[in-house]
Amino acid sequence: MTIGLDTRLREVLGKKTSEALSEGLGLDTVGDLLGHYPFRYAQRGERTDLGALEIGEEVTVAAQVRAAIPKSFVPKGRGRGGRPGGKPRDLLEVIVADEAGRTLTLTFFNQAWRAKELVAGRWGLFAGKVAQFRGRLQLNSPQYQLLAEDAVTGPADSAASAIEEFAGTLIPVYPATAEIPTWNIAKAIHTVLDMVPDPPDPLPRSLRERLSLLGYGTALRQVHRPDSHEALGAARRRLKWQEALVLQAVLVRRKAEAAGEAATAYPRGGVLPEAFDSRLPFALTEGQRRVGDEIADELAGEHPMHRLLQGDVGSGKTLVALRAMLQVVAHGGQAALLAPTEVLAAQHHRSIVEMLGDLARGGELGAPPEATRVALLTGSATAAQRRTVLDEVKTNTAGIVVGTHALLYDGVDFADLGFVVVDEQHRFGVEQRDALRAKADRPPHTLVMTATPIPRTVAMTVYGDLETSRLTELPAGRTPIATHVVPYTDQRWMARTWNRVREEVAAGRQAYVVCPRVGETDQKTNGGDEAAAFAETDGDKRPPLAVVDVIEQLRGSALSGLRLGLLHGRLDADEKDRVMRGYAVGEIDVLVATTVIEVGVNVPNATAMVVLDAERFGISQLHQLRGRVGRGSHPGLCLLVSEAAEGSSSRERLDAVASTTDGFALAELDLEQRREGDVLGAAQSGMKSHVKLLSLLKDADIIEAARAEATELIGADPELKGEPGLAVLVDDLAADRGEFLEKG
Repeated sequence: MTIGLDTRLREVLGKKTSEALSEGLGLDTVGDLLGHYPFRYAQRGERTDLGALEIGEEVTVAAQVRAAIPKSFVPKGRGRGGRPGGKPRDLLEVIVADEAGRTLTLTFFNQAWRAKELVAGRWGLFAGKVAQFRGRLQLNSPQYQLLAEDAVTGPADSAASAIEEFAGTLIPVYPATAEIPTWNIAKAIHTVLDMVPDPPDPLPRSLRERLSLLGYGTALRQVHRPDSHEALGAARRRLKWQEALVLQAVLVRRKAEAAGEAATAYPRGGVLPEAFDSRLPFALTEGQRRVGDEIADELAGEHPMHRLLQGDVGSGKTLVALRAMLQVVAHGGQAALLAPTEVLAAQHHRSIVEMLGDLARGGELGAPPEATRVALLTGSATAAQRRTVLDEVKTNTAGIVVGTHALLYDGVDFADLGFVVVDEQHRFGVEQRDALRAKADRPPHTLVMTATPIPRTVAMTVYGDLETSRLTELPAGRTPIATHVVPYTDQRWMARTWNRVREEVAAGRQAYVVCPRVGETDQKTNGGDEAAAFAETDGDKRPPLAVVDVIEQLRGSALSGLRLGLLHGRLDADEKDRVMRGYAVGEIDVLVATTVIEVGVNVPNATAMVVLDAERFGISQLHQLRGRVGRGSHPGLCLLVSEAAEGSSSRERLDAVASTTDGFALAELDLEQRREGDVLGAAQSGMKSHVKLLSLLKDADIIEAARAEATELIGADPELKGEPGLAVLVDDLAADRGEFLEKG
């Protein structure tokens, strides 16, 4: 039987296997399966670092059996004072170790017969979820594949097939599920590899020859059945180049297409922006002037601007965006600022109105003639509020419109939308972005803002179709933020933590207390508004702290007598706004909140922050949270409260945050420590389905070279008619799975 990459797996494999691959891993075709690359390779006798396992992690480890110890136990509540008649149950405890002597416990209940095959000296692959019991790491009832004599477990396996699958020196270990472990995936891949001929090569021949890249078919076979480490390295390099070139070709082509569109030109200067600049009570930083000039020049051009503005916490991105919006408004256009949450939208609206002063009172008695209005539209607006805003937007009375997803709804009609500012772009999808752009008669200029510093290689890929601007300086007068890690289990340190909060409040200032979740009914991700716990809970580890519990505890003890406020994503919009306004005017001493305050919240009087369960947050998220304090004339203090042990990866992450306030340095470290898929974002399915081997951290040289190759290819042949194989991959990524690319 001859098959191709488009052949459905159900035509090649058994029903049970093909369904497990489809349902568990989303693999439906031969091409999908062969593109499911191993994430590592095991070797008998290799040093598998059992000391680096994380509780809650799904792992496959290569290790050697040291001992199999039959035991018995009585389940809780049965016998020995429990319900009469309880009987002991069998437990087989197997100790395995890596070459360095680090051990891991495997437990099997009522399966004493496994001791006959799990004998001392046997090497195997063991797959399961890491748990902890009485201080020891263990895998409960793991699936396994023995390598010494290749005996296996599982109803569909056999010793003969195991010998065939795992006879090689390098053993591929695949991303797997509980229903289909790595060795079953390997068996399916080997079955397919024996049937499929080498597919057509999508990379240009001249490129392959110039860079000495393997052919596509050879690379696929070597990545799954490597003859040697050298052959594996060559296969991975070739497949990385394919991923990088396809991605960069999409980005380069999109950038070229955008450059060919026609947009309204908004000349530099004007009475309104000049009046605003003359009233600024401070001097712009050099970076704000430089980036402002870049944006002003592009707004004055005849083609739509597509620019990413990234700036560290407190660098003044909103001011830069506002000056650009005023340039558009001064020449008859409208500007829309799209924010991901009502809290952030309301904060943007307040800060813009405050910065503009009477320049935001367009149409009112006594307002300057060049003044405009700044409208706010969110989903919680009343019918009367909505009618007023819609009228201001439709008649161009409101030159600046700030809002959430409510801006995207039918009925929101702009008179002349010329400029779109998207804050925290990664929280929006392609349909939402398109819905706002569709409200403009001509392609609007677009500025994408992010407060999360982006490593260079991420900007080159995820945002590679945009021009990029960076703000790295802090405005004059911004004070330093001291950050310390506080051990949660040390009562003296915790007492001092809450005393420091009291001291700040006694001095007339305010504080935040941040928790990872809202309450007992939290889902793993709370509608995009709260923190998804960085560390999963499992075994003996307690659940993450919740704001609804913590605020009551603080009221009753550590912070009794202080005015505490509660803020999280589940509150209705009116309550959120009431709390934030109360905090902004000093009616609340301490705001106990989730990460709903992570970006955009600006209360200069807030000087202290306590982050509870800090190990459950990522580096960039902690840096963003920390940026909410020290925004005024007083020094900021951030206390990261954690149970993470000294020397653990979680503690190292917190120590890194405490050691520097350089967001771009932390972004690079964050990229080093996080899985590539986490960096790319869960919503960016197109990226993750096409980019599997390419590392944004380690493969910067390939990414940069692929960018140059793609620029030359698209420049000479925009539709890639001379490279039909590459064109198919580029079109597939751009059209079907390229939603992450829709940035402007």
